[in-house]
Amino acid sequence: MTTSTTVRIADRARPEAEGSGGVFSQSWFPVCLSDEAVAGVVNGFDFLGGRVIVIRDADGKAQVLSAYCPHLGADLCTGEMVDGAVRCPFHFWRYGPDGRCVATGSGDPVPPTANLFAFPTVEKFGCVFAFNGTEPLFELPDFPGAPANLVWKIGEYDRLMPSDPWIICCNTPDMQHIQVVHGITFDNGMPHQDVEWTPHSMVYHFRGTMRDGTAIAFRVGIYGTNIYWQDGYVDGRWFGFVAPMGLPEPGKSRLFFAVAVGADDADPEGTQAFLDAMYEMEVRIATEDLPIIERARFRPGTLTKSDRTLGRFLQHLRDYPRAHPSADFIG
Repeated sequence: MTTSTTVRIADRARPEAEGSGGVFSQSWFPVCLSDEAVAGVVNGFDFLGGRVIVIRDADGKAQVLSAYCPHLGADLCTGEMVDGAVRCPFHFWRYGPDGRCVATGSGDPVPPTANLFAFPTVEKFGCVFAFNGTEPLFELPDFPGAPANLVWKIGEYDRLMPSDPWIICCNTPDMQHIQVVHGITFDNGMPHQDVEWTPHSMVYHFRGTMRDGTAIAFRVGIYGTNIYWQDGYVDGRWFGFVAPMGLPEPGKSRLFFAVAVGADDADPEGTQAFLDAMYEMEVRIATEDLPIIERARFRPGTLTKSDRTLGRFLQHLRDYPRAHPSADFIG
């Protein structure tokens, strides 16, 4: 009698596509770069298949709001900021950063239901994030043990990816992909036993060697269904990397890149050179994946023992909370 070396996952179901059933993963999604949130300007962006605006309040704090005026549906991205409020271009109704209507252009009393949807909003990693929900289920991660003073380099991929973010994020628990596509050798074998799981994240650490012989020690993980997080050491020097993925519409991802290194005031040129090198390395690794994802039809099929963590991550995605409380506001 022979024993198959393949492992079939009991639940074959593909994780739900974003927007299926009218709901989306409850995660922090980057809506835009911080540089695109300009004080005194109303900018509009696609999000969750609808439209939102991003503004800054009087203190400079970024806020993501639904884009359509509840009066007659004008897109507020064509409006302007007046006295700290978003003024609709159609009838000059005005909305504060909390989404509440504060005045009508005609002077009529403000209807009690004249509100925009105000997303929980955080600015971090050079991006403005909105949480898909009324209350965040988790906080964006930090870099434990990072140097006190960090220097950042921020960018984004030059086009939208034709894929939901969670599909791209499946590469992180896919340890055999890390070996064969990226040429990384694990010093002590695939670290399936070292994965730490929470309801909203998975993280693991490993030591290894890159294709060019560079020694690495990384912690990598996924937060929500769309935020790749990593920190660690290359040849003994620390750096951090985050690749959060926005969701402008179902089946589309906007990829951002944020790399941090410790500042060395005694050697600013060396700091910049290391920052540039780490940014280029991470973008190169990401672009090794993207042509594959652009042409793939993702279908979890027959998995092997090397797919132990990937299989659990697929179940994690199936169980992940989904909602769309802003549906009536942004669509």
